[in-house]
Amino acid sequence: MASAPRTRPWHGVMVATALPLSDDLRVDYDAYAAQVARLIDNGCDGVVPNGSLGEYQTLTDDERARVVRTAVEAAGDGQRVMPGVSAYGSAEARRWADQAAEAGAGSVLLLPPNAYRADPDAVAAHYAEVARSGLPVVAYNNPHDTRIDLTPELLARLHGEQNIVAVKEFSGDVRRAYEIAELAPGLDLLIGADDVLLELALAGAVGWIAGYPNAFPAACTRLYRAARTGDLDTALPLYKSLHPLLRWDSRTEFVQAVKLSMDLAGRHGGPSRPPRSPLTGEPEAAVRTATEKALAEGHR
Repeated sequence: MASAPRTRPWHGVMVATALPLSDDLRVDYDAYAAQVARLIDNGCDGVVPNGSLGEYQTLTDDERARVVRTAVEAAGDGQRVMPGVSAYGSAEARRWADQAAEAGAGSVLLLPPNAYRADPDAVAAHYAEVARSGLPVVAYNNPHDTRIDLTPELLARLHGEQNIVAVKEFSGDVRRAYEIAELAPGLDLLIGADDVLLELALAGAVGWIAGYPNAFPAACTRLYRAARTGDLDTALPLYKSLHPLLRWDSRTEFVQAVKLSMDLAGRHGGPSRPPRSPLTGEPEAAVRTATEKALAEGHR
């Protein structure tokens, strides 16, 4: 069964890119450009720079802006690039959205205010301010880290006010897919966590903002396409095979885990900036074992 054509900049496999760093923790822009080009060449539809996996919280303003420009140039089409524009304040988030527009990006990804537990009116005002940049805004629901839950009812409000076009759903509650579709039928659902990919694809998700394609782009893209088209004979065995890795996307050490897998797969992952420290002990052994098993099974 053929996959449906990609009709919006936020559809398909959008990889939340890890950011290659050198041993002295400087951003390796050449390695990052090569990584973006490799992901596109391996069938991924686009990239999401400056997300949590891209360690945006540790970047200077100059680094953060240059990462976006590098992604747009390497992707060869700004419509394939969805920068993360999250910030503590609405004005700063809007400034990053304006920078993304100026760089030629096709959409942006935005967390709700996360410095305090904002009420629904404050959340709505935050999204309205960033939407004034003119770029389509994808909401990022991550109540585990932000302590603000973009419930189906609140998402319906934000969509009804025409301030978001899609949601990256990271709550882990796959039952929400159906309630979101009922309350906001025009809002696109994007898979937000690697380890619920199959469940949300079957529930109608039209995209995947993904972590593990950084290490296994071809296998993960094949999995997404099969899941989207209901080809369970292909999708289910592949999902089971990759799940020991995919579940790391939902763990606290996801940045280090994805980067370690990239290194083991021969792609430049490198270290992470403090306060994240390298994996050691049992977590490191678990990621190594799962990655080496995936490589031995031929996943790339």
